[in-house]
Amino acid sequence: MRNIKISFKLDELPCYSISHKNGRKTFEMQAFDGEISVDVQYDYHRRPLRLSAKGKEGDDVAVVMMPHRIELYVDGVLIDEEWPAGNRLFALGDKITSTVSINTEEYSEAFSEEPSVVSTFENADGWYPGNGVFVGDCMPYRRDDEYHVLYLKDRHHHKSKWGLGAHQWEHISTKDFKTWSIHPMAVPITDTSEASICTGSWIKNGDTEYLYYTVRMGRGIAAPIRRSVSYDGYHFEKDSAFGFTISEKYDAASARDPKVIKGEDGLFHMFLTTSLVKEEKGCLAHYVSRDMESWEEAENPIYVSFDKEQPECPDYFKYNGKYYLVFSLKGKAHYMISDKPFEGFVMPSDPIIPCSSVPKGAEWNGRLIFTGFNRIDGYGGSMTFKAATSKENGELVFEEI
Repeated sequence: MRNIKISFKLDELPCYSISHKNGRKTFEMQAFDGEISVDVQYDYHRRPLRLSAKGKEGDDVAVVMMPHRIELYVDGVLIDEEWPAGNRLFALGDKITSTVSINTEEYSEAFSEEPSVVSTFENADGWYPGNGVFVGDCMPYRRDDEYHVLYLKDRHHHKSKWGLGAHQWEHISTKDFKTWSIHPMAVPITDTSEASICTGSWIKNGDTEYLYYTVRMGRGIAAPIRRSVSYDGYHFEKDSAFGFTISEKYDAASARDPKVIKGEDGLFHMFLTTSLVKEEKGCLAHYVSRDMESWEEAENPIYVSFDKEQPECPDYFKYNGKYYLVFSLKGKAHYMISDKPFEGFVMPSDPIIPCSSVPKGAEWNGRLIFTGFNRIDGYGGSMTFKAATSKENGELVFEEI
């Protein structure tokens, strides 16, 4: 499909623009009562993808349609986005009936490498990007003296791409928890088959930084484990040569949220949210690798639920001589403690990490700093933090940063 840019001048309100093909609406724009809505139809779903914005008479509106993304601009500012699947029904050259001035042209996307720091802001506690963008699942990581947070960029509260989410990984960092740097997007959606980039983890091996994640494909298709790589920790590229799906003993379509660590045994370990098919129980599957290239299934999951509920967003770390396994049930993070790396985990009397939705942690200046998100009108919201230290028995004591 060719990239298309459709530009409107809202000379008058209300107004509309519409295109039909084979008896179906393929494109429609309406502007009235201060609201602009744009519908674009695809053969993947009977319901069109809708973008919306505030608008007034005299505004310049542009809709950019690429195979993997649609953008809506008002007076040159990106206001809304959507992420398609399948084939777009509207094509360059199709007739558009409109009540306002309109221009349709082929569009060329400009590519240029962003600087390591795009911009800065103060205080990430309670922060979200705004302009229709919210913070989803967070993935903290300490890199030297910096505390980094990768998070799922959320538009439409998980309703993008016909409810599949269309989440991507954004990236911020700090050295003092006051001033934060915004870095280039770490993992974008670049293909229509990517329904959503799910939660995952960051690990460094040698001079290379790796981001591991699963890609939700939708419609019951097995979700492959993928990765992106970087040599500076700020600019990541997808490793198209890498990928695998978990074995048939697990529900491969629901596999997500890989946590990858290097164990004291010298091996790399991966823990994934999924379910045991035969037992009908949620679990954290366990995979092992010697080289991060070839991954083999361990004999048993590292954790099996008591019922069908899947333990989400797993985390794993060693702190003050104890091993911790973290996962979320119904959005609330639970932690388990063990004296051994991969067995013997038990829950304390109060296993909840009080950091709102699906927090994960990283050690920074001697304390564990957990990062999660406070929901706003559904999935996605503002970033939140909680610090923790441990007692001699490993139980965590939570405090403000």
